[in-house]
Amino acid sequence: MQIQINTDHHLQGSEAREQWASDVIGAAMGHFADKVTRVEAHLSDENAGKGGAAVLRCTLEARVNGRPPVAVTNDAASLDSAVNGAVHKLVRATGHALGRADKHAHDGRPSPVADTTDDDFVPSSAPF
Repeated sequence: MQIQINTDHHLQGSEAREQWASDVIGAAMGHFADKVTRVEAHLSDENAGKGGAAVLRCTLEARVNGRPPVAVTNDAASLDSAVNGAVHKLVRATGHALGRADKHAHDGRPSPVADTTDDDFVPSSAPF
């Protein structure tokens, strides 16, 4: 799984910050490594130059094999909180998307419960 970190021009990017964010994302998304090819992180300061409290945003997008990308956003007062919140959301959203996709993959199978609405129903001898 590849992890790419992008920052806007209002945040001073550093190798240490990018490595930290990459480590946090990699640790949280590790169990999806065989299903996710890449995670892109976009870090930005939404209030830069506007005055008022800092609003730091972390947007994460996971590229899931054979599925649409999963994207989440989290705003916080600190970059640490923004990244950690977004990672938590991404893990849940990715798990949900993959679980939902697995459920739909099994929809073509016949139901193990017979339909008893027909008056001519003859039960099968198959054990349940």
